[in-house]
Amino acid sequence: MTRIAYLGPPGTFTEQAARQWSEGLAGAGAETIDAPTVPAAIAALREGRVDVAVVPFENSVEGSVPATLQALLDGGVDGVRIGAEVHVQVQFSLLTRPGTSLEDLRERATLATHPHAAAQTRNWVDRSLPRAKVVPESSTARAAQAVSEGLYDAAIAAPGAAQAYGLVPVAEHIADRPGAVTRFVVLRVGAPVPAPTGSDCTTLVTWIWANRPGALLALLDQFAVRGIDLSRLESRPTGEGLGEYCFWIDANAHLDEPRMQEALVGLRRTCRDVRFLGSYPRADGRLVLVPAHARDQTYVEAREWVQRLTT
Repeated sequence: MTRIAYLGPPGTFTEQAARQWSEGLAGAGAETIDAPTVPAAIAALREGRVDVAVVPFENSVEGSVPATLQALLDGGVDGVRIGAEVHVQVQFSLLTRPGTSLEDLRERATLATHPHAAAQTRNWVDRSLPRAKVVPESSTARAAQAVSEGLYDAAIAAPGAAQAYGLVPVAEHIADRPGAVTRFVVLRVGAPVPAPTGSDCTTLVTWIWANRPGALLALLDQFAVRGIDLSRLESRPTGEGLGEYCFWIDANAHLDEPRMQEALVGLRRTCRDVRFLGSYPRADGRLVLVPAHARDQTYVEAREWVQRLTT
């Protein structure tokens, strides 16, 4: 049975993503184990206490999840790789204890939730509960759990958390932008890279040698000249000092493709460090269009041409 760590407690969107992914285990079965934080879930994977960790990676409204990015970097080159991704449509409800109405919360209330959920419902809260104090929690489900324990008046959480913690919704569909999606990644240690599907993503982290004019352009050229589209490029502090950044990259190509392999060679040669975090199928299944000059056969023909020149 596969043991899966996820950001808990039960009732989080991450648990939903973990169960959604585990449905494809073809009868192998899975045991889900909640972790109090993202770093704790990844630590359980690194220490061998679980086989898989499912953690939030990116939201369509709020962007990347810093706790996940930092936890992945903190482990160094330890074999933790992304093997799959899961997309979950995010909906929020305002949950409270039975007997409490929305009107009861208008004068003064403490609302607990995860910072990403707070950001995605800020306008609704400002309009509906302008005097409320929003308190950050480690997850939306932990916020709901805390409300059931009497620590807060209400929680902004997934609708499913109401049943899990004996709460009732006093407002539903409160997200400022309906249709938001959170992308979760499935992490493993030492697992082989999944075979290419034609709809794949490769996640990398790169460190340039020095902050100089054209440094980022030189990095991006490694992809541009090989016809590789980037779906995400994000700078993150390295912790080495102000102005020192690494770059997180999602490239729409697979490690097995010659164009991706040549891009990695170029990055390794021109960057101070490059960390490969996995090639895996895109959850949306969108086919990647490869320009004619970047198709596999063009690389074969180019290498054969060079070999003829040297013989």
